[in-house]
Amino acid sequence: MNPASFMRKLCCVLYFGTSQVFNTEPETEFRIRKVPMDLSKSPEAMLDLRPLRSTKPGVTRAQPPDGESSHGEAHRWRAFPLLVVAYFMTIVDLTIVNVALPTIGIKLHFPQSDLQWVVTAYGLTFGGFLLLGGRAADLLGRRRLLMIGLGIFTLASLAAGLANSDTFLVIMRGAQGFGAAVVLPAALSIVMNMFPEGAERNKALGIWGAVGAMGATVGLLAGGLLTRYAGWQYIFFLNVPIGVIACALTPRVVPESRLATDRRRYDPFGAVSITAALVVLVYAISQAPQIGWAATQTVAMLAAAAVLLVAFLITETRVEAPLLPLRLFRLSTVAGSNAVGFLLTGSFYTFLFVGTLYMQQVLGYSALKAGLAWLIASITSVACAGISQMLVTKTSARLVMVCGMALISSGILWATQIAVHGNLWPDLAGPFFISGMGTAFAFIPVSVGALAGITERDAGVASGMLNTSQQLGGAIGVAVASSITAVRFHALVSHGYGTAAALTGGFQWALWVCGATGLLAIPATFLLIRRSQLPTAATKTQSL
Repeated sequence: MNPASFMRKLCCVLYFGTSQVFNTEPETEFRIRKVPMDLSKSPEAMLDLRPLRSTKPGVTRAQPPDGESSHGEAHRWRAFPLLVVAYFMTIVDLTIVNVALPTIGIKLHFPQSDLQWVVTAYGLTFGGFLLLGGRAADLLGRRRLLMIGLGIFTLASLAAGLANSDTFLVIMRGAQGFGAAVVLPAALSIVMNMFPEGAERNKALGIWGAVGAMGATVGLLAGGLLTRYAGWQYIFFLNVPIGVIACALTPRVVPESRLATDRRRYDPFGAVSITAALVVLVYAISQAPQIGWAATQTVAMLAAAAVLLVAFLITETRVEAPLLPLRLFRLSTVAGSNAVGFLLTGSFYTFLFVGTLYMQQVLGYSALKAGLAWLIASITSVACAGISQMLVTKTSARLVMVCGMALISSGILWATQIAVHGNLWPDLAGPFFISGMGTAFAFIPVSVGALAGITERDAGVASGMLNTSQQLGGAIGVAVASSITAVRFHALVSHGYGTAAALTGGFQWALWVCGATGLLAIPATFLLIRRSQLPTAATKTQSL
């Protein structure tokens, strides 16, 4: 099969396959509402194609009219797979380039010290602009921002695949990250507005969380497959047909919603200060393993990020329409879920990073073989997602969250027993299976908790806040793990250990810290998240 044919078929599978998996029955959306025949009316009037609006003040939201709830349900479940595909695309791009870095370095003549910028540039703009993207979606229209973000992401992906120099590729990776920062909070806030709090939203967020859990590992596999059989360029070209199809379908199936106010009020200083703080923070963290945590540059940039963050918080207490309403932090469940989300990605995404390096640098796995190994975690996560969603709805999201973090931590701590001459099945399959199961029981309740009690007017910024905390958790986790591995590696080499043994020792130390990070989420869950604030099916489910 040639690469172009492969991508066309993959687009069909992603959209129409998810429609079947989620039981969305897209065909039902084409039914036309019946109205009395009146030849004096225009065809548009007889088809009753008027836009549907909510009666709630301050928010414009697509709603089915009275007596047509089944049609409304079909509409939102038809739109949902498209939003999931957009989300999946941005998450996959966090890791899809990792296994292709050696090939990209050779083909584009990257200096070894600059190769990590292919990853860092994406994370820098992605993490830096999420909050701004979320609030812009609330004010300017969530569907509109989703389409703008998809357009930027798709064009940047095309340009990245056509890159013939290292500088141009890094710039396009930054543009990709900016597009993803616009897409992600817009898509999640649309999901939140389409589904009322309770069983239906839990079901949607259950699927959303499962996709987030498996996206990073699927990225590793897809990167290995495409790099080996098609070429490194196709890890970027893969996004182009998917993005074009998503942009074309969005205005047809996704409802628009925004804050309905007479005058839009903005917070320019807040936007500049928080975006600059996040960009500087992510940059300082990503560079610290190479130049040192105590280096003047690292300390200065961390201090600058802290000053900008303080300036942002002061601004938010004084402006009339803040970018990030600080009242959201009074919802302990929202604040607690964001804290757990930070620790979740700080542990699991770091495990992906360390585990992949161990398989490639110590065990000698190819990019494809390393990606295939992570299928154990991906398949387990997908298989357990339905159970997790059911438990979140029928029992307690807090307990499910604790179980998920305990499983992830257990899997990571089990992996600390890796050896220089290890093998996949006896040494890694068990940790991958346990941690993969844990992701299903952690990502889903974190998503539910982070949006519990959030009003529709704050949906975008709440979504941006959740994704920012997760992005920062992953960035800090990877940076800390890299530093720990390097310190331990050099110490062991100086004592006469071989390269493989020294690397293994460094990875073991990094995994101990990674597992401990996951364990911290357990007391944080009990201390910060109140069970009474989490929605349950018994009290919140609405008739759809």
